[in-house]
This record gives sequence, C-alpha cells and structure tokens, in this order.
Amino acid sequence: MRLLRTTGLLSLLIGIAVLIGLTVWSGTGLVRDAVGSIGIGIVLVVLVRAGTASLAAVGWWVLFPPKERPRLTTCLSLRFVREGANALLPLGQVGGDLLGARLLTFVGVPGALATASVIVDVLALAVTQALFAMTGLAVLVWLGADSSIAWIAAGGLALALPALVGFWIAQRRGGHQAFGWFLARFRGNWARVVGEKIDRLFVDLRALHASRSRMGASLVLHYLDWLTGIGEVLVAFWFMGHPVSLAEALVIESLMHAIRGAAFAIPGALGAQEGGLIVLCAVFGIPPDQAMALSLVKRVADLATGLPGLFIWQWMEGRRWRARRSAAAAGEPASPGPASHTPAT
Repeated sequence: MRLLRTTGLLSLLIGIAVLIGLTVWSGTGLVRDAVGSIGIGIVLVVLVRAGTASLAAVGWWVLFPPKERPRLTTCLSLRFVREGANALLPLGQVGGDLLGARLLTFVGVPGALATASVIVDVLALAVTQALFAMTGLAVLVWLGADSSIAWIAAGGLALALPALVGFWIAQRRGGHQAFGWFLARFRGNWARVVGEKIDRLFVDLRALHASRSRMGASLVLHYLDWLTGIGEVLVAFWFMGHPVSLAEALVIESLMHAIRGAAFAIPGALGAQEGGLIVLCAVFGIPPDQAMALSLVKRVADLATGLPGLFIWQWMEGRRWRARRSAAAAGEPASPGPASHTPAT
C-alpha cells in the first residue's frame, strides 16, 4: 500500500510538472486569455460532464439483477464518488472504482456482488471506450487528416485490445480456475476464507455476464455516455471563437480518452491529457493555447463534479463510523449498512 501511495504521488508530481511546462510552452498569457474567453461556457461544460456521469451511473445500475439492485440514486451518488477519486486523488484511475464497491456495501449490497458489479461495469466502460476510439479513428481517416496520427492511434488501439480481451477472460471460468490453482499452493484458514470469497465473487460475475439484456443495455448507455462528452469540446471551442465540426469534436474527444486510458497510472492523466490534446487539436489547425484552454476547462469540470463526490464519500464514511460507535456504546453488533435494504424496482 505504501508503494502504491508513493508511486501515485510521484506520478502526480510528474504530471503537474508536465502540465505547467506545456502551459508555459503554449504561452501562459495566451492560455489565460483563451480560458477567459469561454466565460459562462464553463458552466455548460460542467453540465455536460454531469450528464455523462449520470448516464454512466445508469449504465452501472442496469447491470444489477432487479431483486438485488440498489436505488438509482445510490449508483448516481457513487458514480460521482468514483469520478472524483479517479480524477482528483493519487490513486491511479482505478482507485475510485474500488472505493465505489466498498461504499456499495454500506447500503446493504453484499460485498461480492458490489465488487462484481464494479468489475463488470469497468469492462463495459473499457469496451465502449475502445469502440468510441475506433469511431474517432474512422472519422479521422474519413476526414483525410495526417496519416501519421491515424497510424499512431491505430497502433495504440491494437496494443490495447489484447489487454481488453484478457480482462474479459479473467472474469470468466479461466480466471476462476487460475485463482483456484494459485490458492491451492497455500495451506491454512486464510487460504480457505479467501477461496470462499473468490468463489462467491465469480458466482456473481457469472450471473452478471449471463444476462445479455442487462449487459446490452449497459453497453448502449456507456457508449452514449462517451458520445455525450463530445459536447464539452463543441461548447468550449464555440465560446473561444474557434468552432469545430461535430466530426472534429468526435475525433478530439474520443482519441483524448484513449490517451487518458493509456495513462491510467497517472492521477487524472495529468500532463498526458494536455499533451494529447495539443497534438490532436493541431491536426485541425487549433493552436496550442486553445488546446490547453480546453484541457484546463475539462479540469474545472473534474473539480466541479469530483469534489461533491469526495464529499459524499466522507459523509458516508462518517455516517458508518457514527453508527458503529453508537452500536458499540449500546453493546450491539455493528452492521455494515442500514438494517434493511429495499432494492429499487
């Protein structure tokens, strides 16, 4: 855990340094003026971001079996927690997902199902992000842009696809067998307990994967989530006085997210997002200062949607701590969540 924190903090510092360096290189004054020209448009960008996060929350919610499904408001709240932790904390870009699974147990969702739902949701997000990037690549080629950029993007996608397939296989029988083989090498009560938890996790993973209708609905919603994000690019450049076409915005947004995904170990993809946007925007003749302004406005949206998520996290942790303290004072066993959990219908 200490190594993870140290690596995360080091990556964060490097990312901040790269961001500052790119801002200076682009022209600090020019970037400031470009951001200022967006004005009230920043509010619209934040609203678009809130919309994409809400769609992603529904895409997660529909994965649950109806009888075990938490309230939609729970998934909406925890989606913002996941977004905030991934974007604003030095946890890489997966720490927020683990946190979301933990907080689900606070409202009565069994731990195995909570973890399984997040794992499958991350898979659905990754699959639709790859499809979104492929869409952007196809549009880039159709627009007749610089072929070198297209080849680089295609190479990155080709490298990412095996990892995506491996992630899917790990959730299936092969992954279960691999964990079983590994735990069989050990003896002791802890190995038995861990083995039982893994068995329960894979039972829930199989149940979630078995429903094609729920998986299909989740994939559609997540793809719409990615598409909605195009609005951030359209709004920002329109207010900057450099409007772009829908096709150009799609290329910029989709391939930017591909770059962010490749930089998953860097908190918030600091530096990587900025560098990627400068390169992508240059394809369409957009100067570096405006590309940096777009990235900084996106960072504002990270803060505007992420900080409430972090507040929700702390509020839930505080409520659970108070419940445990009250239960201990009364001599009663503390429960992980409310006394009863009523699934949404």
